[in-house]
Amino acid sequence: MTLARVHGIALVGLEARHVRLECACTQGLPGLRLTGLPDTTVREAEDRIRTAIQHCGLTWPQQRVVANLAPADLPKVGSGFDLPLAVAVLMASGQVPELAGVWAVGEVGLDGSVRAVPGVLPAAAGAREQGARRLLVPDAAASEAALVEDLEVVAVADLAEVVGVLRGIRPARFAAPAAAAIDRVGPDLLEVRGQPMARRALELAAAGDHHLLLTGPPGCGKTMLARRLPGILPPLDADAALEVAAIHSVAGERPPDAPLAMTPPLREPHHTVSAAGLVGGGGGVPRPGELSLAHRGVLLMDELLETPRWVLDALRQPLERGEVCITRARARVRYPASVLLVAATNPCPCGNLGSPSRPCACRPDRIERYRGRLSGPLLDRLDLQVELRPLERARLTGPPDGESTRVVAGRVAEARAAARRRWGPGARCRDATPAQLRRATAPRALAALARAIDALGLSARAFDRCLRVARTAADLSGDELVGVEHVEEAVAYRLPVVTAAP
Repeated sequence: MTLARVHGIALVGLEARHVRLECACTQGLPGLRLTGLPDTTVREAEDRIRTAIQHCGLTWPQQRVVANLAPADLPKVGSGFDLPLAVAVLMASGQVPELAGVWAVGEVGLDGSVRAVPGVLPAAAGAREQGARRLLVPDAAASEAALVEDLEVVAVADLAEVVGVLRGIRPARFAAPAAAAIDRVGPDLLEVRGQPMARRALELAAAGDHHLLLTGPPGCGKTMLARRLPGILPPLDADAALEVAAIHSVAGERPPDAPLAMTPPLREPHHTVSAAGLVGGGGGVPRPGELSLAHRGVLLMDELLETPRWVLDALRQPLERGEVCITRARARVRYPASVLLVAATNPCPCGNLGSPSRPCACRPDRIERYRGRLSGPLLDRLDLQVELRPLERARLTGPPDGESTRVVAGRVAEARAAARRRWGPGARCRDATPAQLRRATAPRALAALARAIDALGLSARAFDRCLRVARTAADLSGDELVGVEHVEEAVAYRLPVVTAAP
């Protein structure tokens, strides 16, 4: 009895687990017996690979074939095990030589073609970490897998090519990674008229990764400003871009042949999004939600107060920790979720509260219920809170009165560079410890901040976040020490524009 061994990868979130596929042909009725907690998709692989093997002119063994996916207590999910299973069956039946260290991932079609599956990038990275030197992947996903360094990625189009490569009668086609792309074409801040305080808040948010809340009547520019925030953020570095690409690959939202995007992502979930859609979830192994898909970029929550409160409160812990932890009966998954949250909302259900030209038609109890959808703990995590007013007609018809995205992005890059020089490579204002922040703050500024926090009745978290905003304001001004003027600006963005529920 020949025992063939092929290696595959099971993804639990972004974590790649090594799976050893052990296959043997034994006495008994012809058929394939799978063990090792395969899900329905994996169990259906028998019909796919049997038909594919026969379609390619190969022979399905007329014996009982037993395939074990070890470790047996790890759930195996998805069609990515089709290719390693097919290779294991061909090895066990003697149609290809028994080779050690064969790693593979991919779905097999009935015609023998090998197709891409979600999560090829993290699967390739996991294979390299587990000691793989060469990985067989579908042709369509080869450039994605080739983004992983120190791994030979062999592109295969069908089972016939796989057999030829393993027999040594066809040369292996090694894939090359697609070139990285920085797409800076987008809406320009120069198009925004007026709203100087909101524009300044946008700059502070980009420079220090501070969460931002924009409140105002319809049409005053909240969404217009928010959509221009990614343009003033610096491009991602190579490691961050790979991390973002891996999350999108697992979610099935990344085209396999797409270049590595260096632009921070922007996600705009609709206000009817569910909690699972926002933070992640689903049956089996939980999938990443909008929060993780916006990792290293911007999560825009438009019409914030139209979203149910219990959905919004799901953001509280991930915003604080920078990751999402989802626990299910059969899996515990962590997804990174370091995002810059930008929320936009109307001040009342009709949107006209505070408008000089249109009176508000909402009863006080309706306004209270509407604002009660934003809890105090979540509002406390929004560092910058800005109230926008409608623009005068002269501003709308006049010439541009603000700076362009390129100018603002230059100042943001300089402020982030100052933070890295102060706290180390890759550090941001949100990464500094309270002790580090206090050492870089003048005593008079700390005293002024303490008085302001006490007068406004804000929390200790608000004190810390105001100090971080003041640090960012000092970096934008080129000041090494946080002064009273920086603290006053930070506190000004904490004046309540939306009253939260307890």
